[in-house]
Amino acid sequence: MSKIITSANHQNDALFVLIKSLTKSEKRQFNLYVGRLGGNIDAKFFSLFKFLEKLKIYDEKVIIGSGIVSKQQLSNLKAHLYKQILISLRLNPAHKNVRIQIREQLDFATVLYQKGLYKQSLKLLEKAKNMALDNEEKNVAYEIVELEKVIETQYITRSISNRADQLSVQAKELSQQNVIASKLSNLSLQLYSHLLQNGYVKNEKEVQFVETYFNDRMPKYDYHTLGFREKLWLYKAHLWHSFLIQDFLLSYKYAKKCVDLFDSSKLIHSHPVFYLKSKNYLLEASFLVKKLSTFKEELEGFEIEIENKEIPLNTNTELLIFLYLYSNKLHLHFLEGTFDEGEYLVAIINAKIEKYKNRLDSHYVVLLYYKIACLYFGMGKNRLCIVYLQKIIKSKNLSSAEDLQCFARILNLIAHYECGLDYDLERQFIDTYKFLLKMENLQEVQKVFLTSIRDLSDVFPHEIKNEFKKIHTKLKKFENHPYEKRAFLYLDILSWLESKIENKPISIIIKEKAKLLTK
Repeated sequence: MSKIITSANHQNDALFVLIKSLTKSEKRQFNLYVGRLGGNIDAKFFSLFKFLEKLKIYDEKVIIGSGIVSKQQLSNLKAHLYKQILISLRLNPAHKNVRIQIREQLDFATVLYQKGLYKQSLKLLEKAKNMALDNEEKNVAYEIVELEKVIETQYITRSISNRADQLSVQAKELSQQNVIASKLSNLSLQLYSHLLQNGYVKNEKEVQFVETYFNDRMPKYDYHTLGFREKLWLYKAHLWHSFLIQDFLLSYKYAKKCVDLFDSSKLIHSHPVFYLKSKNYLLEASFLVKKLSTFKEELEGFEIEIENKEIPLNTNTELLIFLYLYSNKLHLHFLEGTFDEGEYLVAIINAKIEKYKNRLDSHYVVLLYYKIACLYFGMGKNRLCIVYLQKIIKSKNLSSAEDLQCFARILNLIAHYECGLDYDLERQFIDTYKFLLKMENLQEVQKVFLTSIRDLSDVFPHEIKNEFKKIHTKLKKFENHPYEKRAFLYLDILSWLESKIENKPISIIIKEKAKLLTK
């Protein structure tokens, strides 16, 4: 066991992960960067780079055994190589985004200022400041204004008599906007963290906690003075608040505001990650409120944007596009009941998970596994469903995905029942029940369902349909319950029960419901 853990830790070595993330053009750029001075070609850090580039699994014993570096020197050499790669990446035209360009101008202006070339420095700072303001980079804009103020105390420009007043007012405005943006971004992040750790609200007490937390930390603001960045964080704070309290129509409203904000400001290229997340929130909210026609329209639009390269592509956005596009492609098949048509996605998703394994958070991986399990469940391929559920159940590093763990176990129970693997159904039931109690996550829906499915093993075959009807009646009343309804977001238990009652595949039941959604 210890060997497995050690291997996993080695795979997460920061330098090794960075090298494995490099594209061919980035590796070529690094070779050129190192070769700018002939002596560097034989430098130890470059030899280490070439060795690690070819290594499939990170292993310090193998590295030391290569003779490139001693054990005592390895840590320092790795740190040096890491720094050199970052410098090379910063020089790469592909990474010359607006923020780096602004910072570069600020650095140049600082050098000119230190040489006493005040006029030249101020000219560069003005250019950098305008670029920062145009692209909603107000933190760096504030830094620029502060440097302008410093220079003005030593070099008084005669052309503008009220220059000092102008800079003071601009600094004050930027400072106020940055404070508002910081408070709103803090609130948004804290609400998101709460959702990851605790899931949706489960009772009135939790609702009161979230409402108090949200209202107490919402800063006072004048909406008309807010810029793009402040509005985006305001909408995101409301978005996470609405997700927490399970008001998904409100979630849709604020996700739409986020996307519309990008459409009106034309800042997708400056902030592609924020745009992708906003687009995903809109798709997720559409899915949760079962707005099928809206969901399809938004998903099609998203695919067109990707195909037309309207969203800047780098290693970060490439990863997010994979996660958001394929998660929502699965969602479309769940809404329409076209599970069989979605099976082709499984091979693509698994290949992408393998490709991005060094950069993918375990939470996103198990989330995809759960959705694949649901796809197979909808197809009636329950043994394959169990295979993917076991990947989640056996995962040890999922402290922030308790809801997912809970429903993976419940679906696992149903899939075992469907497979006729009821010889150990009692053990499965006990394990699931114990897990839910340990997580303090046992809802009324789960209690009713777990007890009912356990009792099915004692029901005579000719009475089974009536028993399913009884379970359905018990659970139906929770479908629109403010706190219990979340159980049906992870697992469409009602459609499964209806499929058993009507003796139809679950896909047919969901297709019939989908027709009603499009009317």
